[in-house]
Amino acid sequence: MKIALIGYGKMGKAIEALALKRGHEITARITSTPMLKAAMFQADVAIEFSRPEAAFANITWCLQHNLPVVCGTTGWLDRLPEAEKLTTQVNGTFFYASNFSIGVNIFFRVNAFLAKLMAHQPEYRVSIEEIHHAQKKDAPSGTAIKLAQDIMAQVPGLKKWALQEQGSPEVLPISAVRTATVPGTHTVTWQSELDTLTLRHEAHTREAFARGALAVAEWLPGKKGVLSMNDFLQL
Repeated sequence: MKIALIGYGKMGKAIEALALKRGHEITARITSTPMLKAAMFQADVAIEFSRPEAAFANITWCLQHNLPVVCGTTGWLDRLPEAEKLTTQVNGTFFYASNFSIGVNIFFRVNAFLAKLMAHQPEYRVSIEEIHHAQKKDAPSGTAIKLAQDIMAQVPGLKKWALQEQGSPEVLPISAVRTATVPGTHTVTWQSELDTLTLRHEAHTREAFARGALAVAEWLPGKKGVLSMNDFLQL
């Protein structure tokens, strides 16, 4: 398979190393949106891990040029509906995930199930903490936002999430911590006066995300539309 890498930071390089080991060819290594050019047409799929401010333009270019795109950039999701609409308009292929780790996506399902169980237990207050490396630009992480959205879908009293905010029973607080080299740790805590229930996922290496993104790219040929990890994992 011929792969174009849009974004050639730590994730792009981790994906490249795995792809080459699996016999794939890297046809382009793009470090800025203006570099998108004819070399991209030689690719079977683009894998996009860039920056929040560049992601939508990169995805739009791929869709307009009939290049299937797998995106893992977070922090731009206010424009996700536009990307999904464009995918439908051009009959393109767009795969987005806030996290490509298989373990995290199982974590998402367990989180949603637990929230359903806790929805009628008002004595518990829920909060989320996410910890990432200092180079991560967006806060909270896309994974933390997904966890919060899944909880709010099950708990009617929660109206919104907010970064660091405490106090209001209608607000789900998220704490975002940036430290040296942590690939990603997410903790959901349900606390009452009597006890505490904690759900936690800790990534040990960035390779978990790279392996998942590459597996999706290998699975993607021949597929159309807006796709997600639920489609890939058949959840």
